[in-house]
Amino acid sequence: MNDNHEFFMRRCIELAASGLGNTSPNPMVGSVIVRNGKIVGEGYHRIYGQAHAEVNAIQSVVDSELLKNSTLYVNLEPCSHFGKTPPCAELIASLHIPRIVIGTPDPNPLVLGKGIEILKKAGCEVISGILPMECEELNKRFFTYHRQERPYIILKWAETADHFIDKLRTENDKPEWITNQACRILVHKWRSEEQAVMIATNTAIMDNPQLNVREWTGKNPVRIVLDDHLRLPHSLNIFDGTIKTIVYTYQEKGFEIPNVEYVKINPDLDKINFIFNHLYCNKILSIIVEGGAKFADFLIERNLWDEARIFYGKSLFHNGIKAPKLNLLPISENEIEGIALKYFKNNSQTQSLGLL
Repeated sequence: MNDNHEFFMRRCIELAASGLGNTSPNPMVGSVIVRNGKIVGEGYHRIYGQAHAEVNAIQSVVDSELLKNSTLYVNLEPCSHFGKTPPCAELIASLHIPRIVIGTPDPNPLVLGKGIEILKKAGCEVISGILPMECEELNKRFFTYHRQERPYIILKWAETADHFIDKLRTENDKPEWITNQACRILVHKWRSEEQAVMIATNTAIMDNPQLNVREWTGKNPVRIVLDDHLRLPHSLNIFDGTIKTIVYTYQEKGFEIPNVEYVKINPDLDKINFIFNHLYCNKILSIIVEGGAKFADFLIERNLWDEARIFYGKSLFHNGIKAPKLNLLPISENEIEGIALKYFKNNSQTQSLGLL
């Protein structure tokens, strides 16, 4: 029987993943409804603010009478509170679906255990803990956000064969690409999957990036910029007003630019903790840190990162800005038109989430 539970839970996970980049700050959730060993309905949470997975699965069942003799599978505990939509747990209970199989409890304190309690009080049989590691990995951003009260942090950089991320250059010198067009398209895809992209002052000045998804179809992430002393000229691409941009600074006031918010850092508090707490309070579940090297090194030293995605080019710079060091073995790697791409996981953070 457990094999059947795992089979249908894998389908929930597969469905849920279709919502990547569109559900935050909600989790990715998929649901299937099974009767006599066959799927009679399925759905997933498509877009934040719209119907949840369980609702879409229930509505897909042709004959609602089938629900009274069915099992509903869902990779995350059904919600128990009113948000953008009514509680799914109460809907399921009202329809007298007799058996609910859940991947993992919801780490959100507003839900944790409460959805399961509603279902049990309604007389439903509740089975939990089916493929919990896979379910948590799917929603690693959501679990990190609620358990550690900060965004899920992805480090990304490209380095040469001799381990430099950039040459020594002036503001007038253009950057020399280490990767290729295929890699750049992939990075834009990654941006569309996360809520925010973050850079430090020197990266903004030297590279003048746009930090959008122009090479991909999807949502632009919120742009986050560190500018302690307001050194950045408002002529930079990040200040074009087309994308929400947050600038963290110690100064009292920045430029008045549409769609740009200046946030004053409290000098009495730890800077990075202040920033990540502010992002947490603003429901930013995940960020990609794209520069610079000093900032990445700082986050690695503080153990404030969850995964890293590193491109390894074949060119040699011989001198320049050294790439950050992880001193870890990659969990996976592949090649993109001659450029190696390696993925790393912060094992200490993974253990704290219960994923190992």
